[in-house]
Amino acid sequence: MRFVVLALLTLFAAPAAAAPLELHRGVNVHEWLNWSPLAADGSYRWPPYQSTDEWLGRYRPLTDWPAGDPFDRIRSLGFDFVRLTVDPGPLLASEGERRSEALAVLADGVRRLTKSGLKVVLNLHIVSQVPAYGGEAVIEQPAGSVSIAHYVQMTADVASMLAAFGAGTVAFEPFNEPQHYPCEGRGDGQWQRIMAQTMTAIRAVADELTVIATGACGGDVIGLADLRPTFDDPNLYYSFHMYDPHLFTHQRSAEEGGFASGLPWPASAGSPGAVIEMLRARMAAAGIDEAEQVRTLLALKPHIAQYFAEGWEARQMAEGFELVLAWARSNDIPTNRLFMGEFGVLAMSDDGRMGAFDADRLRYLGAARSLAEAHGIPWAVWEYANPWGMSVIFPTGPALPDTAMLGALGL
Repeated sequence: MRFVVLALLTLFAAPAAAAPLELHRGVNVHEWLNWSPLAADGSYRWPPYQSTDEWLGRYRPLTDWPAGDPFDRIRSLGFDFVRLTVDPGPLLASEGERRSEALAVLADGVRRLTKSGLKVVLNLHIVSQVPAYGGEAVIEQPAGSVSIAHYVQMTADVASMLAAFGAGTVAFEPFNEPQHYPCEGRGDGQWQRIMAQTMTAIRAVADELTVIATGACGGDVIGLADLRPTFDDPNLYYSFHMYDPHLFTHQRSAEEGGFASGLPWPASAGSPGAVIEMLRARMAAAGIDEAEQVRTLLALKPHIAQYFAEGWEARQMAEGFELVLAWARSNDIPTNRLFMGEFGVLAMSDDGRMGAFDADRLRYLGAARSLAEAHGIPWAVWEYANPWGMSVIFPTGPALPDTAMLGALGL
């Protein structure tokens, strides 16, 4: 009995094992708080960020949306969390009371999401609508720069705000797709120092908050494989994004009104000739003259040939996953502390100018989702609603969910 009592006392005295916020299937919400309206002089409107009506009505009439709370709708689709992308520009452009005002707007947004039963990953997702607070001016600077010090201090303020919600509700991802090239062991260590400095600042004010770290080089699998998790703790996830191959996931011409679409996934599901003939037919239907068709196809043929020569299929995607899985094993990090924070495919537009056919898009989404879930890796698809065709909600017409896409996501 003495041994039993001692064992029970030890059990009750021991702290519960720390673990990150439990996440499974999420969706990015990017168009709400990532584009803060600007004043006439080009500065941020104050208080910053959009209302939900401004967000929902930005690209379509508000009457296209069904009645009710938009976040309740997200929860009803089967997602358990939202990766909420936020432009840190207004935070960087303010301090003191004004920064507190901006943080209060963000806290209200988080509160609305959690009220709907959703967990929240708040991601600082830097954009360049105000150049002084864009990526090149801020996070692409050296580790010892004033810009980085200012940014790191700001992340501590955000972490303090989020910590008040409790460890079982929110997580914090302080960076999105930092560049800091090159990778593959050839970098200068700047990003390693920046990520470590940021973690130190956050942990000084929020030791139980779940934090999501990321590698450099666009936040992809190679960038994460380069990161040394010297700052690891049990409440930490490690992010990577899956858009490989970019030639398939982001089929879109760099020219206004140009054509770049129709690559299949896997590559074996089609042929270069079939893609070229499809593009030619689409251009003819759009009234593009013969000379312009020839010019466009000459520019596209090398990329089409490259895609088929590389033979993209599930095997290459699995190799990308294996890179981060091997990294996790070598650093004694459980695979369920990896985080696929973004993946998605542009859908074919009605005029055929951009995107992938539905069958190919859905195969890709299903394969990426299945690979993540096979290893217990939580994921967040890109994204909830936008007019560009990489969204859960159809880009035009009544704001209805793409049920075929939800099926590919296991929802």
